[in-house]
Amino acid sequence: MSSGGGTSVHITALDGIVNVNSLFTLAVFIGLAWNPKDPSNSLIDDPTCNPGPSVAEDLIAFHVYSFSSFLFSSLIAVGLKQGIRICRSPAYHPVGILCRINRSILRVGMLISGIGSVCGCGFLMLALINVVQIKLGTLGCGSSHTYAAVVPLVIFVPAALLIYISIVLYAFFSR
Repeated sequence: MSSGGGTSVHITALDGIVNVNSLFTLAVFIGLAWNPKDPSNSLIDDPTCNPGPSVAEDLIAFHVYSFSSFLFSSLIAVGLKQGIRICRSPAYHPVGILCRINRSILRVGMLISGIGSVCGCGFLMLALINVVQIKLGTLGCGSSHTYAAVVPLVIFVPAALLIYISIVLYAFFSR
């Protein structure tokens, strides 16, 4: 792809990835600041429904996985944006020869960045399921409040991710 055609669309898409990843990264940091072992943060009445330490460990691990996925995705997107801007800017090419943007590399980079965002969302969803178990009781206890919180999360997040993946794949395979 030459330096002129269609790159503003790619920059807009990459900006969107970075902006959404930034919001989710903020959510991850807020989640990491919360102490899952604080007994005053639980609404569980039945002591047999208290989760074991593995749920709190998973909560932290999923937050870290989510953060690293969003950071990975954002760094790839920002790197691609900088590459596009450098190729489009005459200031970087004083001889007047603009570089060419390799469409295949751009598309693969956008795909990899999208995969990072999808993984981050998946890990964030798993972390939220653990938050629900810590606050409302484990899934094995059968609390209606726990299921009322988890079921919409498990339906809506994957549905939104399927839509997102479809759009990313469409952009990847379209000319």
